Amino acid sequence: MGAIDEVRLWDPLLRAFHWLLVLFVVTSWLLGKFGPDQMTLHFWSGYVVAGLLIFRLVWGFVGPPPARFSHFIRGPGAIAGYMRGMFLRQPSYWPGHNPLGALSVIAMLAALAAQITTGLISDPDDYINVGPLASYVSSATRSKAVGWHGLGSTLILLLVLIHVAVILFYRFWKHENLVKPMITGKKLIRRR
Repeated sequence: MGAIDEVRLWDPLLRAFHWLLVLFVVTSWLLGKFGPDQMTLHFWSGYVVAGLLIFRLVWGFVGPPPARFSHFIRGPGAIAGYMRGMFLRQPSYWPGHNPLGALSVIAMLAALAAQITTGLISDPDDYINVGPLASYVSSATRSKAVGWHGLGSTLILLLVLIHVAVILFYRFWKHENLVKPMITGKKLIRRR
């Protein structure tokens, strides 16, 4: 096993993206569930999430190496290998997203992209909260998008709860703090 080093891993833009995404996904979800009947604030919060997703897609190809998708997306063998040691009561010191964490990133980004898409084309037949692109799809698709958007909000809540549970698992079972690196940009990793 290699030595443990503290390295600068997450760049400031990636960290800002992460925390802004947290803020606006929570805001969008709360406004969607409990907000005013007129969803203007929900729409604007969703537009911010859409902008953040576009940034993350671009940053996944042109950002610093740890932010690039090619840095952390792994195949089934790497995922299985990581899972064999996942429940050991020791930090993984993984240099960035581990192979399972990469799957959660992709799942969250895909779920949010689908949620944005369904929100943009939804028409709940109230003549007020119609998505701005609803007129470009059939009326059947607009109506179905409302249900898909509701289902998507439940899926996103589930993914967020799993994300938080895994962070707590790493903190208390594996004794590895995954929140601090997303604040400071520095993470303890094992030299390979």
